[in-house]
Amino acid sequence: MQQAVISATFRVYVNEDLVGVELCAAAKNVIALAAGGVDGLGLGDNAKAALIARGLAEMARLGEACGARAETFFGLAGMGDLMVTCWSRHGRNRKAGELIAQGAEPEEAAAQIGTVEGLTTAPVLRDLSRRVGIELPITEGVCHVLDGEDLNDLAARLMGRQPTRE
Repeated sequence: MQQAVISATFRVYVNEDLVGVELCAAAKNVIALAAGGVDGLGLGDNAKAALIARGLAEMARLGEACGARAETFFGLAGMGDLMVTCWSRHGRNRKAGELIAQGAEPEEAAAQIGTVEGLTTAPVLRDLSRRVGIELPITEGVCHVLDGEDLNDLAARLMGRQPTRE
């Protein structure tokens, strides 16, 4: 398949880590909701970059706990897709997070945008993380906001977490 579709303007890579690729595809939408929240609150590029970096670490932690390869999360399926989803003005999940941070209900954001995968994926990933025994503070936070917690309260709680090593 790779040879059939590769061209001078379209490059295709193969990755046999199905679990990792699928988790990347799901988790990046949840992190993008949070990145949109950073945009909606006007916290700036440095805050957004920190959130995305910690989001990638969160994604990789979940992947490893589920049997995925760590390197999948630092390639195109992980970091590549995460970056475009969190930074692009076309990103549906990022836009939904921005609207929610500006006061829209999640259902209102979805009605305006259309499909917003992260809204349904966040609680699924939260529940998965609990089953495999790992912490996903950003995903947990997104779930709290989707359940009605004020985003400013969440930001303060996340920033007040006990510092750790990277």
